[in-house]
Amino acid sequence: MATRTAHPVLDTRSLNRATLARQLLLSRAAIPAQDAVAHLLGLQAQNVKPPYFQLHARLAGFRPAELAELMESRQVVRMVTMRSTIHTHTAHDALTLRPLVQGARDREVNHFRKGLVGVDLERLGELARAFVEAEPRTMGEIREELLTQWPDADPQSLSVAARCRLPLVQVTPRGVWGRSGQVRLTTVERWLDAPGAPAVPAAPAAPAPQSVDDVVLRYLGAFGPASVKDMQVWAGLTRLREAFERLRPQLAVFRDENGVELFDLPDAPRPDAGTPAPPRFLPEFDNLLLSHADRTRVVAPEIKGRTWVGNQSYCTLLVDGFVAGLWRLEEGTLTVELLGKVSKKDKAEVVAEGERLIADMADQGGRCSVRFGSISG
Repeated sequence: MATRTAHPVLDTRSLNRATLARQLLLSRAAIPAQDAVAHLLGLQAQNVKPPYFQLHARLAGFRPAELAELMESRQVVRMVTMRSTIHTHTAHDALTLRPLVQGARDREVNHFRKGLVGVDLERLGELARAFVEAEPRTMGEIREELLTQWPDADPQSLSVAARCRLPLVQVTPRGVWGRSGQVRLTTVERWLDAPGAPAVPAAPAAPAPQSVDDVVLRYLGAFGPASVKDMQVWAGLTRLREAFERLRPQLAVFRDENGVELFDLPDAPRPDAGTPAPPRFLPEFDNLLLSHADRTRVVAPEIKGRTWVGNQSYCTLLVDGFVAGLWRLEEGTLTVELLGKVSKKDKAEVVAEGERLIADMADQGGRCSVRFGSISG
């Protein structure tokens, strides 16, 4: 009878510290914002400000202007990729990661087929592409244009089909810190090939899509150690087991305390479970909280569900590496709601980190206030 390999077990705190290290949350990294966006495989970006706060929590000396300049120079862009949600990606990843999730976007359209009876999806894609590449358009304008071709179709279904069929980016000033702008869309190819756009580093005009195996390795570098299911949750994809099995000979293999098999890069950092983890203020929908099937490595079971209201995520506070509170920043006042007991030392460190957040991100002329209270009602 074949014996089962006894892989080393990683307890919850060990997984926590390893993940924080990959996420640049144990100590702030002294690297450019563009390199951080690439390392993290993008930043969750349903709203405009979260990517800036994600980088503030992770990078030494980060200021919003750094990411804003990358947005305006088109070295990073906002588009729908993993989990059918908006992410901020480097230009190269925007071109080469989207094909990886295209199959999932095609399946998403199938859920709206009742509203697309008689609609030729190939033709829809061609018409929508020509329309948005002529000039950036709002989703409402795209929908109205498509309704001229298929007046009996469901308008919302036409919108979904266009968003799923095409790699659409939100053009600036949308996404630029301190500026506002309606969501206007064009294709990633048009946006990055337009006058003023940078050449994609070390890539031809039409770079080859990243392979599944390459993305598995990058995911482990940013979120590992992780299970197959963890990556499937992060990417919004299924059937990734085959890729992990191909890579198994070159990966380190562990198990968590429940016996779930975890994979990792052999030389990736796995700090001691006792490594100090300073407080960090994370925005809503931070990648750390959305990229694993089992989130107990950062969210204790007793507070599960308390970081959400409906389908909206609260901003969260990490203390000792785990979610310990919620926060809201308004007009220079940072309100922190603790979800459990916190030591006086940790509380003082939370205040110091909060004052740093206000000074760097609130633009209040040096005035700042950190208070503890309720924000979740």
